[in-house]
Amino acid sequence: MSNVCAFLSCLVVALAAAAAPAADGAAFADFDRRAKAGERLNVVFFGASLTWGANATDHATTSYRARLAERLEQRYPQAHFFFKDAAIGGTGSQLGVFRVERDVLRWKPDLVFLDFSANDDIYSDDTEMLASYEAIVRRLVSEAKVPVVQVAFPFQWNIKREDLPKMKRLAAHRAIAEAYGCGWGDAITLIIDRVEAGSAKISALWDSDPVHPGDTGYALFAEAAWIGFTAALDAGKVCRAPAQMLHAATYTTAKRIRLDGLGALPAGWTTGKPHLTSIYYDFLMSRWVDGLVVANSRRERKDAQGNPEKGADGQVAREAQPVASLKLSVQASAILLFGEASESSGRFKVLVDGQPVVNHSAQTKGDVHFDANRWKKGSGHLVIEVARGLDPEVAHSVEIVPVFTDGQDQELRLESICVAGNRATVVLVP
Repeated sequence: MSNVCAFLSCLVVALAAAAAPAADGAAFADFDRRAKAGERLNVVFFGASLTWGANATDHATTSYRARLAERLEQRYPQAHFFFKDAAIGGTGSQLGVFRVERDVLRWKPDLVFLDFSANDDIYSDDTEMLASYEAIVRRLVSEAKVPVVQVAFPFQWNIKREDLPKMKRLAAHRAIAEAYGCGWGDAITLIIDRVEAGSAKISALWDSDPVHPGDTGYALFAEAAWIGFTAALDAGKVCRAPAQMLHAATYTTAKRIRLDGLGALPAGWTTGKPHLTSIYYDFLMSRWVDGLVVANSRRERKDAQGNPEKGADGQVAREAQPVASLKLSVQASAILLFGEASESSGRFKVLVDGQPVVNHSAQTKGDVHFDANRWKKGSGHLVIEVARGLDPEVAHSVEIVPVFTDGQDQELRLESICVAGNRATVVLVP
């Protein structure tokens, strides 16, 4: 009898421990318990256009996010879910690490599905992007204490068995998932398996373009993410940050500094707001930024009383104005600019410690100018990596120089300067 009592006591303690939240991490079992109890839970999908659902016939119902939301609601019919899209197409983890606060943590997430493997380049092991991606995982796990499912989504050209050993980022991201106790949803390997088995055809999965799948492809993306979630739950995983980073610690200090709050702007610059239309909905910058600083090549012409003058066509007349450089003093290892590209955007150049940034992917080879009118026929994001590998103990000068075409009404629209590494400070230079 005493043995039976002892066994029952141990069983009660074990069951209580299983039902209780993890004290030093984010347990998938805790999410499961709360969902079954009918609590209100926030699920955030963080990533790029494959998370958003580009080419889905209806992003609200046939994207991977929507398909996964259906699975969660079916498994937990008593739960009250809030699903949040936090995906900007055409961006990677280097911008993502600066978006965590505004676009993920503000929603107080209870579960996060994390993309970026494809946009960071699945074949590359670029150290900067591995550091920024890991820093996202680390912040979610250690600060928000939220369980994370990392997902790896393919482009059409990734569906080759012989290429799997070449996918350095796939292996690196999986190693991060294992080190942090995250779920792992590998849609690349899953789709290769299905294609080889004859149950899926590449042409049917990517039926519009080789980058974004259609509804059938997104259904498989959702299946892979669901496998990652349920496998983590079945394994009793608890997300915890290891004592040491697997990659550089640069982005563990990452600050997104809004330019409209730094002080008086130079000549030709004013504060503004993002457009309410865009070339793609996931590029709609009113969703992703709250205010801008805008350099304009022209301004409204005023009469002697300070009122806007009108031309013969009845429109407010505009005249050329001088536009000064925006000068900043920065202490950081890495610097990135984040803003909005519009049809009226002109060219600009960036100088770091007096030297122009060249050979950037957004520049013509050898040119010192960036074309801020990136999307040509609509507005969208403007993301420029200005520098990496700087000495964070030294104050570096950063000068943003608009280079507008004479006689044209042009602009440059920036929201923030994003800095990472050590102090990560920014000061506006008068």
